[in-house]
Amino acid sequence: MSTREIRATAKDFDPSTRSGSVLTDAGYVLPYDAAAFDAGGLRLLRSGQRVRVRLHTDGPVQLITAVTLATFALPDEDSE
Repeated sequence: MSTREIRATAKDFDPSTRSGSVLTDAGYVLPYDAAAFDAGGLRLLRSGQRVRVRLHTDGPVQLITAVTLATFALPDEDSE
């Protein structure tokens, strides 16, 4: 499994579930869950905002484990 940080644009966000999706700069739509949103320390995300994402990749499977604003640092993985 590899981990990397990427930049993306918030595509949608549902405040009731704290989940949504991002559009990567490469043009892929990737979903994220409430755990990934909570890990980033945000309270709200609006469509079109630039975000920083921690992405775990294991073969063809990609999982977002943290999402925050592009101007914020991602939290250490150990603190999640």
